Amino acid sequence: QVQLEESGGGLVQAGGSLRLSCAASGSTFSNYAMGWFRQAPGKGREFVAAISGTSISTAYGDDVRGRFTISRDNVKNLAYLQMNGLKPEDTAVYYCARFHDSTWSLSVNSPEYWGQGTQVTVSS
Repeated sequence: QVQLEESGGGLVQAGGSLRLSCAASGSTFSNYAMGWFRQAPGKGREFVAAISGTSISTAYGDDVRGRFTISRDNVKNLAYLQMNGLKPEDTAVYYCARFHDSTWSLSVNSPEYWGQGTQVTVSS
């Protein structure tokens, strides 16, 4: 059974940094693209970033491109989201997601598995 567990969320001041981690189990990690999505209060879930199984390809949402970096460690079965230059509008619950195969889509309907989420709060 596939399980995803996020960690690393918290409270940070605007301009600060956080690194989220996602520990995956239950499948051959490197076979699947991984992604991060977020959901702010009163808003729908939105795409943040994705990375291919071999880390060759990455993609970012328009709001985070240039500030966030997605990466993965296929030996440790971990995915990361390094978030720099955080803004109050980045406040949301951040979800780790595993896609159906080595490719991804920006659609929130495309991941096959989701983590429980970790709260990120950015104060002004």
